[in-house]
Parts: sequence; C-alpha cells; structure tokens
Amino acid sequence: QVQLVEFGGGLVQAGGSLRLSCAASGLTFSSYSMGWFRQAPGKEREFVTAISGSSGITYYGDSVKGRFTISRDNAKNTVYLQMNSLKPEDTAVYYCAASARKMVYSRHYYRRDLYDYWGQGNQVTVSS
Repeated sequence: QVQLVEFGGGLVQAGGSLRLSCAASGLTFSSYSMGWFRQAPGKEREFVTAISGSSGITYYGDSVKGRFTISRDNAKNTVYLQMNSLKPEDTAVYYCAASARKMVYSRHYYRRDLYDYWGQGNQVTVSS
C-alpha cells in the first residue's frame, strides 16, 4: 500500500521560509517522479514543482521560480520543498504526489492527472 505523508506546514510571515517534507512508503521511490501541487480556497489545484526519479531534473511553476526548491533523498524515500521569500498568495494546502509514468515531455510533469498517488495535504499560511 502506497502512502505519502507530508510534514512541515504551518503559519509564517511574508518573507519567511518553510520546508515541507513528504515521506513515501510502499513504492520503489527512486523510480517515481515526485511533484508538489497546491490548492487555495476556491481555486483549482495547481502545479508547484516536480523532480524526476532517476536524473533528478527539476521543474517549477512560474510563480515559484527562484523562491522554491525541490529536492529528494532516495535513501530516505523523501522529497522536500524548501520555500523561501514566501508571499501571502502562497497560502494554500500543499500536496505531494508520485508518478510511476514515463514523463516523455517536460509538460507532463505539470499535469496532475498523470500522478498516481497523493498525500493528505498540508496547510501553509503566509500572513502579510
């Protein structure tokens, strides 16, 4: 049974930093692409960032480029999201996701329908 468990959300002031972690179990972690998505109230779930399984190539949404960093530790079956220079508009529930699919094109990483497993979500609130 695949499980993705997220840690590290909370309340932070604008300009501050947070790090989210997502611990995976029940899968061959290094074979999975991992992504982070977020959903703000009344909005659709949107792509934040992703990292490929084998080569560790990273992809970022335009709104977080230069501020967020995704990384993974295959020995610990964990993916991380370091969020710096946080803004109130970053407030959302953040979800990690895992995909076993072969992402042929970079645009595939942005599609939430191509991810097979999802975490429970973790609230991040940025106050102004």
